Amino acid sequence: MIRLINTLFGIPLGGIMYVCYRLVGNYGLSIILFTLITKVIMFPLSLVSQKNSIVMVRIRPQLDEIRQRYAGNSTELASKQKELYRRERYSAWKGIVPLLVQIPIILGLIHVIYHPLQHLLMLDSSVIASLLERTAALSGTTTAGLGTSAELTVLEAVQTNLSHFSGMVGVNEILAMDLRFLGQSMAEVPKISSITVLYPILSGMSALVLALYQSKHNVLQRTQGAVSRWVTTIILVAFSAFFAAILPCGVGLYWITGNLLSIPILKLCNMIYDPGEYADQLAHLEVPKMSKEERRAARTERKEKRRRQRVDVKRFNSTKDKRLVFYSESSGFYKYFEGYILYILEHSDNITIHYVTSDIRDRIFSMNNPRIQAYYVGPIALIRVMMLMDADIVVMTMPDLEKYHIKRSLVRKDIEYIYTDHGMTSLHLMLQENALDYFDTIFCYGPNHVSEVREMERVYGLPPKTLVKTGFPLLDSMIEGAEALGDAVNVPKVILIAPSWQQDNILEYCLDETLRPLLGEGYRVIVRPHPEFIKRFPGKMRAIEERYKDDVGELFEFQTSFASSETVYSADLVITDWSSIANEFSYATKKPSLFINTPMKVVNPNYKKIPLVPLDISLRDDIGISVDVEDLDTLPDVVRMLLDKVDEYKEHITAVVRENIFDVGDGARGGGQYIIDTLAGRTSETHARSCDDFVSQWKRILDSGCDDEMERILSEPLLLEKSIPMTKGELMMDVLEELEHAVKGETSDES
Repeated sequence: MIRLINTLFGIPLGGIMYVCYRLVGNYGLSIILFTLITKVIMFPLSLVSQKNSIVMVRIRPQLDEIRQRYAGNSTELASKQKELYRRERYSAWKGIVPLLVQIPIILGLIHVIYHPLQHLLMLDSSVIASLLERTAALSGTTTAGLGTSAELTVLEAVQTNLSHFSGMVGVNEILAMDLRFLGQSMAEVPKISSITVLYPILSGMSALVLALYQSKHNVLQRTQGAVSRWVTTIILVAFSAFFAAILPCGVGLYWITGNLLSIPILKLCNMIYDPGEYADQLAHLEVPKMSKEERRAARTERKEKRRRQRVDVKRFNSTKDKRLVFYSESSGFYKYFEGYILYILEHSDNITIHYVTSDIRDRIFSMNNPRIQAYYVGPIALIRVMMLMDADIVVMTMPDLEKYHIKRSLVRKDIEYIYTDHGMTSLHLMLQENALDYFDTIFCYGPNHVSEVREMERVYGLPPKTLVKTGFPLLDSMIEGAEALGDAVNVPKVILIAPSWQQDNILEYCLDETLRPLLGEGYRVIVRPHPEFIKRFPGKMRAIEERYKDDVGELFEFQTSFASSETVYSADLVITDWSSIANEFSYATKKPSLFINTPMKVVNPNYKKIPLVPLDISLRDDIGISVDVEDLDTLPDVVRMLLDKVDEYKEHITAVVRENIFDVGDGARGGGQYIIDTLAGRTSETHARSCDDFVSQWKRILDSGCDDEMERILSEPLLLEKSIPMTKGELMMDVLEELEHAVKGETSDES
């Protein structure tokens, strides 16, 4: 290995050091000159890294969007990220090449420092061998015993014991060589008791200066958060100080010089490839400055979340006999569970609902029903909670169970996982391929769900799932809300723009083209972004609100609260792209929807494997009208036409609803009763299993031959309040008599 290092790194770098030493005649200055030369040689690599960093900054908004949009879908995320890198010619390797090149340079420099006879004096190998043998003999050891610093030992021995080396070749050259710089040997490893301790200190300080400069002037580091920058700084300082402490002072001098020279190198790179033109690319990464009060409130909230989570996770895990668990991603998802929960509470007496939510502000916490136990569990802690889940039934609206971070329980293999969708949409189009594979039961809102799941099972060879025909409880509550409004007339008419959140939604694709034609028509326009859009793209949402702040007023607003659906069923018309909100609106109010034909929302690109036309496609022109993006200038005319034909659509949409949704008006019954019946069946099975286990255990005891011990236990007194004292044996006889009566069909009331 040593020979390989010498051949690859030591010899060429030793040649450079030799030239430097001959030029300046001082060992320390030669190291400084050597460092400068290596920086010049590496400068083209620094330029490549600078250009690559600028590319990263330029594509950073696209990269962040990919990460946000495909969060939870690691396969699609990796594919989109790779595609972006290839298209923009970005390579992570280009950024780290200069760092990687430092490794062989340091290895080579270390070899040069430890082998001055070979690299700086250029002595013949036979001459070096003779000198090593003489030094070993003088020290009472072998040449191998001199170790890695053998040539340094020769230097010291010749200069302190010249008489032992008289007449030998190379002695004069050795006597002329001085490895000291500023009075200290560059071959010496720093010691705390020596002034050489300054080398690791100065190395760390130079690294700190470099890191602080880079945080302001390195285009890539400017995009990092404060925490990331400080972590980078700490690592750089620790790395520099550590290696300068364990290696010869010459390496420390190289490190100090290299750190300081990197500052003008970076400045020169910025002059050649100016990142200033991409300054606007940094704007989206800038976090709005908060006041002291806001920062204090944020810290308090984080602490409260951690505290609350610790308490709730402990409480959840310690609660035994959890029968039924609902999991909600955020407060807005309660509305999809509400119908089932209310039905269960009304039609059962002994079922406690354990409601896990990842939103500390979930509305579930405001409910004071003792049969609803609510717990706050953040997304990260949720992973472990789910893996250790102990319950009979878990109900979720989150698909892709077992595919990503949310797994089935490792401790209970008999848990029944139920999926209930949060939209009356096509499962094979709007969910990832195989998103439902690991669920046991699917709540089906209509015939299309039943057909889709059965086709999925056929196409992918899956075992049959339990399909429960249940309505859509949220639709029922929306119908009630719409009917409660009666024939109320909005003045002016209310237009609700409610897009999806996936790529090419109205907000990102054609918001201006949609809004501008309507704002001057006398309508009250409400833009209601999808909850996922706000959660994943808060920066974009802020930018949109800022762009239209001058338009906001009595006739125009953004609505970002999703605790209530009142706005949906009170509107006169909904404009959307591929969002299921059109189904909810038109089904509840019997009013038409207006669809904008943005690029089709396709969550599953392989949806055509299922030979069924997705309801999301077939329904568009059944409950409203579709408009191409190129024709949005006609939007006012289309809106007026739809508003004029409300009565014509009412009867038609009523028939469409009855055709596509089970149990309209009683949507919670199917799912709620299924949960009640399943839990009751689980109880009977458990009771039967317990009786069987008891009998088996009793037989094992009788067969064990412990008659004496049995007699002693049975003769022990058993004190029962308000009863005659009896032994355990007498109690057992009473129990056996009751069992005998039960077998004969004569069970007493007391049994």
